[in-house]
This record gives sequence, structure tokens and C-alpha cells, in this order.
Amino acid sequence: MARIVILGAGLGGMGAAYEIRSLLGAAHQVTVVGDGPYFSFTPSNPWVATGSRTGEQIRIEVSAPLAKHGIEFIGQPAARVHPDANRLELTDGRNIDYDYLVITTGPKLAFDEVPGLGPDGYTQSVCTTPHAERAWQAYRQFLENPGPIVVGAAQGASCFGPAYETAFILDADLRRRKLRDRVPMTYISSEPYIGHMGLGGVGDSKGLLETELRQRHIRWITNARIKEVKAGEMLVEEVDARGQPVQEHKLPFAYSAVIPAFTGIDALRGIEGLVNPRGFVLIDKHQRNPKFQNIFSAGVCVAIAPVEPTPVPTGAPKTGFMIESMISTIAANLRDELAGKPATAEATWNAVCLADMGDTGAAFVALPQIPPRNVTWTKIGKWVHAAKLAFEKYYLHKMRTGQTEPFYEKSIMRMLGIERIKRGTGAQ
Repeated sequence: MARIVILGAGLGGMGAAYEIRSLLGAAHQVTVVGDGPYFSFTPSNPWVATGSRTGEQIRIEVSAPLAKHGIEFIGQPAARVHPDANRLELTDGRNIDYDYLVITTGPKLAFDEVPGLGPDGYTQSVCTTPHAERAWQAYRQFLENPGPIVVGAAQGASCFGPAYETAFILDADLRRRKLRDRVPMTYISSEPYIGHMGLGGVGDSKGLLETELRQRHIRWITNARIKEVKAGEMLVEEVDARGQPVQEHKLPFAYSAVIPAFTGIDALRGIEGLVNPRGFVLIDKHQRNPKFQNIFSAGVCVAIAPVEPTPVPTGAPKTGFMIESMISTIAANLRDELAGKPATAEATWNAVCLADMGDTGAAFVALPQIPPRNVTWTKIGKWVHAAKLAFEKYYLHKMRTGQTEPFYEKSIMRMLGIERIKRGTGAQ
């Protein structure tokens, strides 16, 4: 019997637990270690931040669904991974031995890299559900005395979709409240142009998203580096194509939400051969760490080089569809290795993203994620908004019932029509 420990209980960790159990059967021990008792559906956080969802509606206590499949759950954060000893140390002093470790922790949010950034500073966040709940409280106070809004993504960010979503959802909500005329809005980003998304653009994402921003009277500043955030004011440096400063902007705000850069979690930082200098897990094409061959990793915590150099640093995003490909690969390789066969499965690393815009939405498809691509496709329409609502309902139902099938793959294939996507013709 192999002891398989999955570190992280988010999109990647929960999916990995169910898929590993499904492929390996009951002969092996599977344990999930999470930071607290809950799974939160991260893609819904922008809705929580604007009050159309509550945290309770997108949060699930995971011990019971996992137990249905004989998967142990420990809701205690990791203090340190000891790969030379095949041991995981928890913050309460317990130690868990493993034969195989699957790291799906997600990132640490690097608010500290910009003075004044983050919920403990002067800007809000939608990166976690508790942050989104705090953002909703701040937004409710803002509505009593509206003023300028600044939304965006800081230097080094790799997750741009939620920044765009937050800007568009705020715009739509303020229009519904008849307050939009009192709220100047600015979108700032480390992207070299609107719609870059850390992907070098997807189809005509630049033109489509610029059009949406113009129609909604949202000003933008790209190639932006946030130097400092103070109460009610953000100092932003805009650079040119060579990275040289061209202008400084002092942006007043009554409300602001910014996606920070990511790093690896503290429990992984500085472990030679396991992580890079930023703390992201090093993996080969089989999702396996090159030095510690019994460690696999998937999701935002893995090290992926940027798609291309940019004047202000940007990272490559890891979408849910891409993460699912990674965990399917890990499950298949664990199955084969335990059967005495070589690990041969490789992830596709395709990017499929549904971004809500309040009353419409944008769908991005990049197959593969890193150019040159077989398919590159962006569409905007109300059907995307409806699709994301339906997907949220479908996904949370599957999580509550302990469904073992791949969530993203099945649901997005059905909603967008994967065969049409593969042919590049898109959804109807």
C-alpha cells in the first residue's frame, strides 16, 4: 500500500484527490492536507466582493465528501516539507510520512512586495474568499460615499482574468444602482497591452477588451508598476517598451482592488531542487519534480516560465482547465508507477477561461496556452455570463456530492462544445 499525501485542498487538490482515488482504487491510502476545513470556489470570488454571492454559498466543508471515497482529510496548514525524509510537518507539530507527495497548494499572495498593497494595507483582494468578503464590506461603505475606483494587477501578477472581471462587474453593479456617473474608473496593469493576459494575447483579446473598456468609460494604464499605495492614493509608474519610466500617475481612489504577484508558500521556500527562487515547484513534462522523484505538483504553485518578456514583469496564468490536465496527468503517472510501469502521461496545458463581466462575459481559448497555437479564440457575449453561472452551480454540486469525474473538462466541454473549439469555430 502506498501513502499518497496531497498538500492543498483547492481546485487542484480536491480534483487530484478524487481522480487519484478513482484511478488507483481503494488499495492505497490517500490523504488531503488543507489550510482549514473548507474548499472555496475561487472563480466566484469577484461575485462575493460585489455582494451577488456570500462566502457561505461558494464554500464547502470537505471532510464528509472526501470520506465517502475513503480519503482522509486534515485541515491543518503545512509548516514545512522535508523531501529528504519523505515527511510533511504541520503547523500544530504533527508529522505525516508519505510515499508520494502531490503539491497543489496554490500561491502565497505577495502583497508585501508593494508598500500599502492588500487588505492589510489600502486595497482589496478577490484572491481568496475571506478577502472577497472583506472587499464586499469595503464596497458597501464605498456605496455610501462613492468616488474614484482603481482596479488592476500589480507587477509580477500572473492572474489577470479576475482583475478584468472585478472592473467589469463593479461597472455593471454601479450602473444598476444608478451611481456609475459618480465613479471615475481606472484599470491599471503590468500587461504590455490590454488583453495580453500573461498569454501574449488570445485571438483579438486586445481589440475586444479595449472596446469593452471604452464603452464602459474605464480608463486604462498598461506597462504599469505600482510604486506605493497610501490611503486614498496610488502612485503608479508607467514605462515604455524598453522598461524605461515615461510618466508617473497619482491616482486617487475611494475603492481599489488589485491582484498581487504570487510566490510559493513558506513551507516550500528555499528547498534546493524542489522549488525555484520564488518558491514555485520545479516539474518535468510528467508533473514530477526532477530531484525528488516521488513528488508531483500541479496548479498555480508550479514553476512556468513567462510566455514572453514584457517591460513590466508578468507571469503565465494557470487556468482551471489547465490545472485539471495537470492533475489527470499526475493520477495516470501514479497509477502506472505503482503498477511497475514508467510514467509517460503529459499534460496538455491548454487554456480555457470564462470571465464574467457583470451583464455579459468573455471566453478565451488558447490551445496550447503557449504560442504558437493550434487554436486561439476569444468571444464576448451574454452566453458567457450564463455559462459561468451554470458552471458554478454544476461544479459546486459535484464537489458537495463527492463526484470523481474531471470537473472542468466535462463541464466546459459540454458548455462550449469542445469539438467546435478544437476546430477553431467556437461556441454557438
